[in-house]
Amino acid sequence: MLLSSVCFGQTDQYKQILLTKKIGKEVRFYSKGYGMISDAKTGKSGIVDSLGNITFEYPAKSEISHLWKNRFVLRVKAGNSNGKTAIIDANGKEVIPMDLFKFRTWENKDRLIYSKKGKDCVYDFNGKEIIPFSERIVFGSENRFFVKNNEMWLIYDFDGKKISDRPFTDDLRFYKGRAYLSKGEKSGEVIDNNGKTLSTISGHNVDNINAFPYLVTLDTSKNKYGIIDEKENIIADEMYEQAFVGREYIYLTREDKVSIFSKKEGKVYDLDYHYVNPLFNGLFKTSQDQKNPKTAVVRLNGEVVFPKEYDRVEGLNIAGEKYLYLRKDDEEKILDKNLKNILNDDYQIEKIFPNTLIVNKNETFYTFSPKTGNYKELKGFKEVKPFELYPTLVGKNIDNFYGMMDESGNEIVPFVYDDITTFLGVNEFVVKKDNKFGVTNDKNEPLTEVVYDKFFSDKKGIRLTKGKETEFIYFTEQKDRSFID
Repeated sequence: MLLSSVCFGQTDQYKQILLTKKIGKEVRFYSKGYGMISDAKTGKSGIVDSLGNITFEYPAKSEISHLWKNRFVLRVKAGNSNGKTAIIDANGKEVIPMDLFKFRTWENKDRLIYSKKGKDCVYDFNGKEIIPFSERIVFGSENRFFVKNNEMWLIYDFDGKKISDRPFTDDLRFYKGRAYLSKGEKSGEVIDNNGKTLSTISGHNVDNINAFPYLVTLDTSKNKYGIIDEKENIIADEMYEQAFVGREYIYLTREDKVSIFSKKEGKVYDLDYHYVNPLFNGLFKTSQDQKNPKTAVVRLNGEVVFPKEYDRVEGLNIAGEKYLYLRKDDEEKILDKNLKNILNDDYQIEKIFPNTLIVNKNETFYTFSPKTGNYKELKGFKEVKPFELYPTLVGKNIDNFYGMMDESGNEIVPFVYDDITTFLGVNEFVVKKDNKFGVTNDKNEPLTEVVYDKFFSDKKGIRLTKGKETEFIYFTEQKDRSFID
């Protein structure tokens, strides 16, 4: 029997397992209140709701996938409708009728480009026509379409409204509401997603506009990069071998050295390093290489804040504040924005979480809040499991049993197991008790009973065996793994 101490907020994975046991059919891809079922022998597919009610079953070989909330894609694979597709609701009602069509969607937007017999139109997920059939329609961004008629493209919004009468010979892709319209060699325009011209270029080949009002240019004859502003004033000559656009800076490389253009200051800084990566507040860490595997912390002007002798340097965001992590041999430090050590002497860092640290002093473990400066002892906790990347605190208690705590020191998986085996990037893990194995997760949901003799894992999940009995648990991807081990 499967029992759980978690009564509310069940994960989709656990709900899927409970539904499978309840209806006697394997439920897959459960999310937002619905899961999919299929019959391996007949190939028939269906939909099951959160209560275990089978709300729809298609009578022939088919495939059903979740599209949006209570909207699904039905693809028929046999019979008179073989090869046809329909958009249906949870009860199987056709919202967009079954036909031979293809479609494209934009993530988290209830719009669908419907393609049939060489023409395109746009529907919403209720089957309402947003844009009628046209020669072609493509997504321009998360809120724009390009619609082609009479060999010309026009911009439409997601409500089907024509935004501008300005015609284009090609469709474009907007990034942050902007796109570059090339008009030939060293000529073009930066336009916004309403078709309005923001900048006109007449003397440079533009390679990248993502830092607008600054643009990366390319001398195609020499394959060298430079930077101009929106008025085509030259910021950096076209003499660099590579150019990378970041959030605050543009990185330029030349002869194995890096230069940084600060968008805020509008100035290029030349550094005596192969490459650097941003940390915060104008600090950078230098690249590591085979000649020197160490890294330094420097400022834009080249000032060395910490010399090139550290094994690892990271910028951290803990409880909404910026911190600097430094590791040199076995010594670790975390510094605040004023570069002051936030930990008292003799505390060793065990794990870094989004809001707290786990630290150790004289074999006693504590949670530490950088925001308040408070230490809280983890009573009864004895040992952190080494080399453990699971985003909780995995370890032993004073009775030598394994369990898990969250970043605040609250027990989330009881300390009753002989061992815990986790897998990189997924929620599920194997627990061992009295030489038997089972699977659970960080919600302490019993995905299987702890009764199996062996387990094997692959990229899809975990297979557990007991004699001839086998159970397979699919992996689900972790989210918000914003900590450093």
